[in-house]
Amino acid sequence: MNNKQQQLNVNIDIKNTRPVVSEDGNQVFAEGVILRKVSRFVTGTQEDGIIPIPCFYDVATGKVLVELLPKELREEFEGDNI
Repeated sequence: MNNKQQQLNVNIDIKNTRPVVSEDGNQVFAEGVILRKVSRFVTGTQEDGIIPIPCFYDVATGKVLVELLPKELREEFEGDNI
């Protein structure tokens, strides 16, 4: 059994968790997608490619939860609203 399957079988008591709170104190988030273009020269295809990157954002302010983005994108989205 691989690590991913083992992690899914772990029982977690919800009382032992902490809420995720935005910098504005909100706790309700929606899922969005950041789209990144990849040059056709990199993909080796006739057209540029698109990479979808899932993200979460605060529904009250539209601010992306930067801490959940890949490290390479965090600086780019600091302080941004969707």
